[in-house]
Amino acid sequence: IKVHSERPFVFRLDLDCEHGGNTMSECLFTSIYECITRLSKNNECRSIVISSLGKDFSSGVDLENLGQFNTDLASIEDISRRGRAIDGRVSLIQKAFSAIEQCPKPVIAAIHGACVGPGMGLISACDMRYCSMDAWFQVKDIELGMAADSGTLQRLPKIVGNASFAREMCYTARRVDAEEALKFGLVNRVFDNRSQMLTFAIDKAELMAHLSPVAVQNTKKSIIYSQSRSTQEGLDHIREINGLARQSEDFHISMGPAVTGAERTNYARY
Repeated sequence: IKVHSERPFVFRLDLDCEHGGNTMSECLFTSIYECITRLSKNNECRSIVISSLGKDFSSGVDLENLGQFNTDLASIEDISRRGRAIDGRVSLIQKAFSAIEQCPKPVIAAIHGACVGPGMGLISACDMRYCSMDAWFQVKDIELGMAADSGTLQRLPKIVGNASFAREMCYTARRVDAEEALKFGLVNRVFDNRSQMLTFAIDKAELMAHLSPVAVQNTKKSIIYSQSRSTQEGLDHIREINGLARQSEDFHISMGPAVTGAERTNYARY
């Protein structure tokens, strides 16, 4: 992964595997987890864009890496120990993508070319998704004789808001093009090319980075908390959060310009 500061308070993560297809291996999962964890704690970072170099966003799992894992697995005689090895690999994938979802800073996925298998798990964990016209999406795991275990099954139905469409994708491994992805809400917008998409995604990340980090991060925290809880629990949660947030300097910095139209001063790093 290549990590660089694109603009003030905006960081960009580029998937950059050697062959250009950006297949996902244990090394890449570990890198994603470590990068997101560092940026979560970095006060110079307020928003993140995940994109990729090469011809695809992610063309799926690294079959060579998976083959080596299966070879190593076959050398373990005890079924319980084999199960623990499998659990460890899957936990690594899940931990990497859950780190994106739980990152306090908003994360945007900018997708071009193929987005397959664990690539779907990655973008499903992001807050927003944009793609270029050449993008296509596939939950391919079922063609490999297994159910997707990277978070796609848990997150995709909540994103598209259409259980039938989500299940069709997951049960049949059907490819979905950019136009259909937009129609069902998998992505926010579709652009003619990768360059236009990246410019828009970075502009959007910069817009969020110039807003109060207290407000933006508390908003994300409340949305994630409320997804798996009742409306009342969500209301109680945000009331407790804002009981503190309304006493922050960010609130007072924002309120003045909102009322008077004056220029807003910069927010403290947070």
